[in-house]
Amino acid sequence: MKKLIDASQQLGRALMLPIAVLPVAGLLLRFGQPDLLNMPFVAAAGDAIFAHLGLLFAIGVAVGLAKENHGASGLAGVVGFLVASEGARAILQVPAADMAKLGVPLGIVSGLIAGLLYNRYGEIRLPSYLAFFGGRRFVPIASGLCALGVAAVVGFAWPALTSGMDALSQAVVSSGEIGLFAYGVLNRVLIVTGLHHILNNLAWFVIGDFGGASGDLKRFFAGDPAAGAFMSGFFPVMMFGLPAACLAMYRSAKPQRRPAVAGLFVSMALTSFLTGVTEPIEFSFMFLAPALYAVHAVLTGASMVTMDLLGAKLGFSFSAGAFDYLLNFNRATRPWLLLPVGAVYFGLYYGLFRWCIVRFNLRTPGREPDNLDSTPITTQAAGSAGDDFVRALGGAANLRSVDACTTRLRLLLNDREAVSAEQLNALGARGMIKVGSDGLQVVLGPIADQVATDIRRAMATSAQRTPTPVASSKAADIAATTSDSAARCASGRLMVRDAEFAHVDSDKLSDLGVRAIARLPNGWVHLLHPEPEQLLAKLGGSAARSH
Repeated sequence: MKKLIDASQQLGRALMLPIAVLPVAGLLLRFGQPDLLNMPFVAAAGDAIFAHLGLLFAIGVAVGLAKENHGASGLAGVVGFLVASEGARAILQVPAADMAKLGVPLGIVSGLIAGLLYNRYGEIRLPSYLAFFGGRRFVPIASGLCALGVAAVVGFAWPALTSGMDALSQAVVSSGEIGLFAYGVLNRVLIVTGLHHILNNLAWFVIGDFGGASGDLKRFFAGDPAAGAFMSGFFPVMMFGLPAACLAMYRSAKPQRRPAVAGLFVSMALTSFLTGVTEPIEFSFMFLAPALYAVHAVLTGASMVTMDLLGAKLGFSFSAGAFDYLLNFNRATRPWLLLPVGAVYFGLYYGLFRWCIVRFNLRTPGREPDNLDSTPITTQAAGSAGDDFVRALGGAANLRSVDACTTRLRLLLNDREAVSAEQLNALGARGMIKVGSDGLQVVLGPIADQVATDIRRAMATSAQRTPTPVASSKAADIAATTSDSAARCASGRLMVRDAEFAHVDSDKLSDLGVRAIARLPNGWVHLLHPEPEQLLAKLGGSAARSH
């Protein structure tokens, strides 16, 4: 079960890369319309992105899953998608437009195959007469061969696939308000794990069909008047409800601390209202008051039902914020209904949050005990905090994997106990989630991806430092005792048990290309090296790869 959850979270993170392209598509498509700039080539440019979403998902998912997000996996994703889609179309003998509804699913499958193949075979060594095709060049070849199997499955199972997708769409649509309510509740409940991205992709890119456009989001921009049911209900919550929650938390803060937390609440409220990014607000009370978060999830489901019953159909290319609302106002159905519904939700959220915080004495920001440090959480400028975050996370040697989605860092650590929650809070963290035995998610807001880049840059700089000397005799001594349980290879480092490292000569390790040595409290020694498998082979033994 743990492996399934971890894999699902990786997929959810990877899906955010192609989804991040949609805002520019929506802007181009909207600005090019006759009622705005009346520039057909601009509208066509935006429509081109929507028309090739499958290709974008193939690239984005592959790069998102691949180690170090290497671009070679993106090329493999493109190869796989083209082979799978065109191969299936050749079997079916149908026009390309008839394959449109499978574009995104095929793109996701192709990206999954490419990303997994890159992680498994990105460093494969072939015989000398085939050496040119080894390493990363092997991945697109293998991806294309696997995609032939996908093409065969799609081509020969087409009737079952189309009937299955139609049945799914009809089941969701026929469930009516019950289905919308369940979707709204689950969307908020699953946000803590990041699995809501998978649910959103099903609703926005798969369910329903309108002139070859599938999914609520694509159908909305294709002009389907019935589209928008899976997007409209988010607007009252994100533009009015959660900003009201911020006001309630500010009003509930201790008077002497209100000036200190005002900037935090204003920043979070504006982010939610303007862009629809809500996680910074939600993580400020998700763990402090789970019951209050459950109410928030129920209210989101109720908002989906309310907007549908009123016949309001709104859409977005990024999220349910004011920018998307205004840009797509003329494309929406009864968009003005958002204002009265939003006013009701503002009052509802403010009243519920204010009452619950005061009644149950919840320690929301600004209500901490007087003996605790009341320094407000601040967000450092992107590009200047990489070294600070590395230190707060236990040092470069403690970080096995650094990724990010829209609002949070997604990390794999060697020793989670080495992380300093106080330092992360001082750097702007709004919440932390422990995932499995070695995973950690740090909620930062929209700057998360920039911070992840800063961390990786700081780690690369750290790896170039001179190795720290350690006592010893010769590097080969480690070969006599290394085993699968004593040595592991991770991205950019060889991890060795401290007991096996007691007599190693650091000078000889430098000759072998080791850039730095770090000891962790958990009994492991990390040797930073660009090719850890080759290092271990030179030292002797075999690696049990750590993912």
